[in-house]
Amino acid sequence: MIQVIPVRISADIKPHDELDAIILGAAGQEIQNGDVLVVAHKIVSKAEGRLVSLADVKPSDKALRMAKEHGKDSRIMELILRESAQILRAKDGIIISETKHGFVCANAGVDQSNVEGDSAVLLPIDPDRSASRLRDAVKKKAGKEIAVVITDTFGRPFREGQTNIAIGVAGLDPIKSYVGSRDMYGRKLRVSEIAVADEMASAAELVMGKAEGVPVAIIRGYKFEKSASSSAKALQRPRERDLFR
Repeated sequence: MIQVIPVRISADIKPHDELDAIILGAAGQEIQNGDVLVVAHKIVSKAEGRLVSLADVKPSDKALRMAKEHGKDSRIMELILRESAQILRAKDGIIISETKHGFVCANAGVDQSNVEGDSAVLLPIDPDRSASRLRDAVKKKAGKEIAVVITDTFGRPFREGQTNIAIGVAGLDPIKSYVGSRDMYGRKLRVSEIAVADEMASAAELVMGKAEGVPVAIIRGYKFEKSASSSAKALQRPRERDLFR
């Protein structure tokens, strides 16, 4: 049986907060060996100081032009441009970009939801490293061997709605490959690779929520493939194989 256990955190995370201590305090004795700790990136970004006061943002000429064209706050547009390696699509107020991490998403991950005051939150600089730090801290402070998945909510081509995906991982292989194995009729599988880190992120989203104060979930009972050098970059499709660009 696989369980998805919500972890409620009532405190508003601030820059330089000890996120590992806050999560362990909220989870109590819940965390066990073999668990997967799924953490919404926003609390990671806040703890890492990835909050920007819009009063400190001076829009460039390009940001001013694009903001006017697409009906956006020019300061937010400036942050989108700063966080982007490339703007891929811009239409009807929707900005799709490739971030400097290599993620393809709306607004380069720049977000104002659940942020106090006139500010915006950015994605962690290195989500994999953030996940590793959390994993190491749980091992050191609680003595538990776990995996960590850091998530964000992305849209998808040809599908309405958004779903949680993994943007940072530590301690597990984010993809389970069936290539070379055989199906129930004996046919050899050639392309089947399951994005298990994304699936765990989506499962956790069922008990997490932007307005419910549940930015963390524990997944228990899934036998993941352990990895000492895992990275969410394995989930990013190479440009030459991306049919949607």
